[in-house]
Amino acid sequence: MPTYAYACRSCGHAFDAVQSFSDDALTVCPECGGELRKQYGSIGVTFNGSGFYRNDSRAGSGASTSAPASSKSEPAKSTTPAPASTSTSS
Repeated sequence: MPTYAYACRSCGHAFDAVQSFSDDALTVCPECGGELRKQYGSIGVTFNGSGFYRNDSRAGSGASTSAPASSKSEPAKSTTPAPASTSTSS
């Protein structure tokens, strides 16, 4: 079940409450009876590592699929050519 952070608008009392998704939001401060507001912060998810690349799980067309062990930790370079510029002649 998720944990929600609340703070009182009157006395400033801050606390966390473990509630189900289907539970209604708390509205009354347990300390002074004032109005509560739900606090929103940053999410607790971080993505660590070198990242994900489009060609990590695909074999390149005409490219060798065997790479030396030392290059495994380096990001893969794209082999896709740049789009050709189109010009119109009059």
